[in-house]
Amino acid sequence: MAQDRILLRGGTVLTMDPRLGTLTRGDVLIENGVIVAVAPELAVDEAELVDVTGHVVAPGMIDTHRHTWQTPLRALCADWTLIDYLFGVRLGVSPAFEPDDVRLGNRLGALDALNSGVTTILDFSHCNNTPEHADAAIAGLRESGIRAVFGYGFFESNPAEPPHFADHAARVSDFARVADTHFSSRDALVTLGAALTEYGTLPFDTTRAEIMAARERDALIVMHTGCVWSLPTGVGELAAAGLLGPDQVHVHCNTLTDHEWQLMADHGAKLSISVETELNMGMGRPAFAAARRHGIEPTLSCDIVSLNTGDLFTQTRMGLAFQRWADTEALNLGGGDPTIVSITAHDALRWSTVNAADAVGMADRIGSLTPGRQADVIVTGGPGLSQHPHLDPAGTLVFQTTPDDVRHVLVAGRFAKRDGRLTGADLPGLLTRADACAERVLGRIAASGRPLPGTPPQGWDAVIAASSELHQAP
Repeated sequence: MAQDRILLRGGTVLTMDPRLGTLTRGDVLIENGVIVAVAPELAVDEAELVDVTGHVVAPGMIDTHRHTWQTPLRALCADWTLIDYLFGVRLGVSPAFEPDDVRLGNRLGALDALNSGVTTILDFSHCNNTPEHADAAIAGLRESGIRAVFGYGFFESNPAEPPHFADHAARVSDFARVADTHFSSRDALVTLGAALTEYGTLPFDTTRAEIMAARERDALIVMHTGCVWSLPTGVGELAAAGLLGPDQVHVHCNTLTDHEWQLMADHGAKLSISVETELNMGMGRPAFAAARRHGIEPTLSCDIVSLNTGDLFTQTRMGLAFQRWADTEALNLGGGDPTIVSITAHDALRWSTVNAADAVGMADRIGSLTPGRQADVIVTGGPGLSQHPHLDPAGTLVFQTTPDDVRHVLVAGRFAKRDGRLTGADLPGLLTRADACAERVLGRIAASGRPLPGTPPQGWDAVIAASSELHQAP
């Protein structure tokens, strides 16, 4: 039997490729980590046969913005506002994380993603307190077996002790070290990205320096944009300076004006929406409607499991429900009823497959079950009550599926989850370590005498005032 050939036989194949469509019953042949054939029936003699009859076979899902390092603090900020999060996690928790904590967080967070059928993450890694933290974050991702873009965060966590990096130039220099040390090939499972410091919190020249450093290394750029109503978005300034572009994933974008949306569209910038975070932390309406008006294809983000879930089924379901409601609210309030839904389940699955693959610069590699693409594949079904029957495969994935229903997950043709269990991971041991990690981190914070979330009275007003003084547009 050829171990480098796998035949997924007899499933309902949701290809997300408009040329192939959805096969009610079909086979998927994988060879050397690549999809080589998709058809109703394939005559294959030598291959590892996996019977997926009664299951849905689909592309692996892609998360375009995840702070993976926070996984050991699951639900810590369940009742926090965004401002509480900025003070509590960014200024309180982050300084208390040591390199081993970041490594564990990234490994466990990536396994959490894989367990739920997320095969690729754009890791917004903004706990790089020292070079060792960045190295540990990359190690954690690689140990998990996930496909990832490691977004090196330039953010300064401002610990009580003097920071490791003397100035912003030292951080840019460490980004170059990380690029040269860890990322010699763009064909690896983990590739290089850059996570920018929020616009308006530093002088404009530092934003320019971060973008230029990323582009010198051909790194995907990810940045939080338009998520705080009292801070500038920077979209107009970036466009005027020639810095806005298609190599950027802009996250949230709740506060953008129509003019700023048009600039995003004109420059080919990408959009990541964190539905669960944005609705729960009071950040405004998720930007599906604005994206639609301006022809921008939305993508989805789990954002922070320190608040919410780490699976994209939930984000897709919430996003679809929100936008269907928003599209009918005016009609309802006027006494009318819709006669057709504004977005289908299949439309919504594009957010975390083909749209997301394009956003992370991998449209030619992942995002659909197209021959020639990498074999990032999920198989859902099994004994769960919600999985029988699956009359509408897209509807089943969006409305009926949970991580427990994900039976198999392949990344580049390798099983990361098989028969409902993660492969190659001591999950009980990792969970025990996660509990201990959380206890240590919270103990360090308590020893510092700072309560969580630690938002001081008028603290946000001080942040806004400081931003106004620092911000110098071009």
